[in-house]
Amino acid sequence: MSNEPTYVIVGASLAGATAAQTLREQGFTGRIVLIGDETDLPYERPPLSKGYLLGTDERAKIYVHEESWYAEHSVELLLGRRVTSLNRPGRQVELDTGERIGYAKLLLATGSSPRRLQVPGADLEGVHYLRRVEDSDRLRETIRTGGRIVVVGGGWIGLETAAAARESGCDVTVIDPQRQPLRAALGSEMGAFFAGLHRRHGVDLRLSQGVTELWGTGHLRGVRTQDGSEFAADAVVVGIGAVPNIELAEQAGLSCDNGIVVDEMLRSQDSDIYAVGDVANSYRPFYGGHLRSEHWANALHGAPVAARAMLGQRVAYDKLPYFFTDQYDVGMEFTGWLGPAGYDRLVTRGDIAGHAFHAFWLAGDRVVAGMQVNLWDDGIGPVEELIRGRHRVDPVQLADVSVPLAAHVMV
Repeated sequence: MSNEPTYVIVGASLAGATAAQTLREQGFTGRIVLIGDETDLPYERPPLSKGYLLGTDERAKIYVHEESWYAEHSVELLLGRRVTSLNRPGRQVELDTGERIGYAKLLLATGSSPRRLQVPGADLEGVHYLRRVEDSDRLRETIRTGGRIVVVGGGWIGLETAAAARESGCDVTVIDPQRQPLRAALGSEMGAFFAGLHRRHGVDLRLSQGVTELWGTGHLRGVRTQDGSEFAADAVVVGIGAVPNIELAEQAGLSCDNGIVVDEMLRSQDSDIYAVGDVANSYRPFYGGHLRSEHWANALHGAPVAARAMLGQRVAYDKLPYFFTDQYDVGMEFTGWLGPAGYDRLVTRGDIAGHAFHAFWLAGDRVVAGMQVNLWDDGIGPVEELIRGRHRVDPVQLADVSVPLAAHVMV
């Protein structure tokens, strides 16, 4: 294999490991080097705020492959190593050890990092961010002991963490500047559904409020908000979004705009460099524009496309955005994109109070996004078909559970 081309993947993550797997499945016999700055095997991140955080998923369950898989498939796994620079003219990456590795093709799967809270006291002990498995380990030990948890941010990470903390017996307060949690992702109506879910489970939601200060001496003791309220806290979990890790790409002169800008083949303006996952702002033919998604499905489905493109295959990444959540007794799947234009109306179908329903976001008479809550027999497939087919729908019939969803797809 020494005389064959070397493909380097920066980011030993779900995306990176899946790309390596696809390269082998597609018959690539050259050298594959998978580099990651974490010391754990490549793993999936959704369990970090769900089952793994709750202690219901064992550590081994989160790994993409068993350790033996990498040797068996001749994938060189360099863990605990950080790529410090990218030399495009020399077609090399340099590691923090000083080692240089040449590449014929390079895939950047560098992910994203939690947005940091910029207020006094944000560096106190007891302030948690949730991105890596060791973050989940520390937070799991914290919530196991009970106590008072303040969650800053009402997005997916914040609400999933709040649910895990409540199920562990903690007193939980969620603080968010929006009028409803998840408003940016789901709009106000479904944000209100999740707000109600958390209130019914005893979470104290403080909305339309921002955090101005964390206070304590050495260790966190409490949180202050814009209206002067104070909340005692044994720990704070910050979930206020993430920023793509574009430093390598920027340093190398690659085009970056809310991530590394890539085409539908996940290829940058350098034809030998690709990007995938959280860090990639990719062109989606279905939408006719660029879109960056930070969800699990983006890494899982984008990686095989990037790998095949690196092999010279004519492919396109055009999956609809998808994400899921598990909170208390609610399991949900969402697909589609509200986009900058948003939506005109929300149509629901089923039993909202009983936590078994569909929701559809419409722009005009077409579905642009939809979700299912606890309707696993129906799944999300019919919703995706409605969106992809750009089918015209009658909102009244769409809300009628006696009319099968398949009937709308056929219109």
